[in-house]
Amino acid sequence: MTSLPAVFLDLASVDRGDLGLASLHEATSPWTTYPQTPPALTIERIGGAAVAVTNKVVVDRGAMAACPGLKLICVAATGTNNVDLVAARQRGIAVCNVTGYATPSVVQHVFALILALTARLAEHTAAAQDGRWVASDMFCLLDFPFRELAGKTLGIVGYGELGRGVARVAEAFGMPVLVAQRPGDPPREGRVPLDALLARADVVTLHVPLAENTRNLFGARELALMRHEALLINTARGGIVDEAALADALRSGRLGGAGVDVLAVEPPRRGSPLLAVDIPNLIVTPHVAWASREARQRLIDEVAANIRAFREGRERNRVV
Repeated sequence: MTSLPAVFLDLASVDRGDLGLASLHEATSPWTTYPQTPPALTIERIGGAAVAVTNKVVVDRGAMAACPGLKLICVAATGTNNVDLVAARQRGIAVCNVTGYATPSVVQHVFALILALTARLAEHTAAAQDGRWVASDMFCLLDFPFRELAGKTLGIVGYGELGRGVARVAEAFGMPVLVAQRPGDPPREGRVPLDALLARADVVTLHVPLAENTRNLFGARELALMRHEALLINTARGGIVDEAALADALRSGRLGGAGVDVLAVEPPRRGSPLLAVDIPNLIVTPHVAWASREARQRLIDEVAANIRAFREGRERNRVV
């Protein structure tokens, strides 16, 4: 079978030298890889390649028109907003993505945030290191009261692959689970209107894509509906939450805490309301919930499987 020359436009966004790339080379050859690709070099680097792999590099209509040999675009992610799908369909270029590869990693991160906030790990660690425990007149330090997860209600907004994975772990902690009704959907058995969920949940975790009906889904109004000691966890997309409103809710004590892995603009070169140093009970991580080594290896192997299927005339993870 004739091999298809391939290019990976932003390999460093997936692999930091700790992954095996054999599956890619077994799927097709030859390969040209770049750590990152600025927009001005996208067309040049795709060049005569038949397969282009991109995580976040934009492949638009102009790039496709300038690269007539391009037959397959593999998105090394689930979201395909960086590829002009209409143009790809018009030009007969196949587009594949990858789904489900990061579920264990994201679920783990969600609970890392929940547990760190619930157990007040930052405060307890600081107290052990700054002398407060040494100065205590008791064997333990009870300055930071905390709660158990058992019996606390978890509200899940977005009940796809990730939401279901979180629900399974929540049950192991003894947490009752509520699932939010999709915005604009009619009532459905087993789903709770969002406002009702916010009023009842002790922890709310977000797992919806960023779309017109989810942008700023959580603003000042929604945050005000949440319970006073509730936690908000966002490992989905930054634009789903109004960052200024969340910062205000935490500063004023209207919300118990928040764990955020995503921001509206990434990287936040001009800052973010959530990066201010005076916000209490907030943990911000740099969009890494998906990025365990195992998840990134699965991603590479899934991209390879998509390429192999395309070469064999099979459809696999096709979005176009």
